[in-house]
Amino acid sequence: MVAKRRLRGSEPFGAAPAAAVPDCPLCGRAIAPGPSADQHHLLPRSEGGRTEPGNLALLHRICHRKIHATFSERELASERRDWTALRAHPEIATFVHWLRGKPPEFYDRNRRPRRRR
Repeated sequence: MVAKRRLRGSEPFGAAPAAAVPDCPLCGRAIAPGPSADQHHLLPRSEGGRTEPGNLALLHRICHRKIHATFSERELASERRDWTALRAHPEIATFVHWLRGKPPEFYDRNRRPRRRR
């Protein structure tokens, strides 16, 4: 029999659901467990970050993709190491405002801005 693979950010199969649904640190919406959740390293692993509880955060996949579509790993390591600095960027602020009314499972592609192509 083939075992089902575990999706990033999801609970292991057969585990009881968490008591409280966490909020996304970027957009503030509740995170639905399952494939719409990702783990983000505040200090990227390529820049010396480690897999520690203080460096990992669970957030929506669309929020995670937007962060990496907007910033390079080096920018994240040097300038955007906390959530307030990320939310202060004009492109992220516009994205969060647009995302507010969407359901927690919502996903859409993020295009890279022209400055990153």
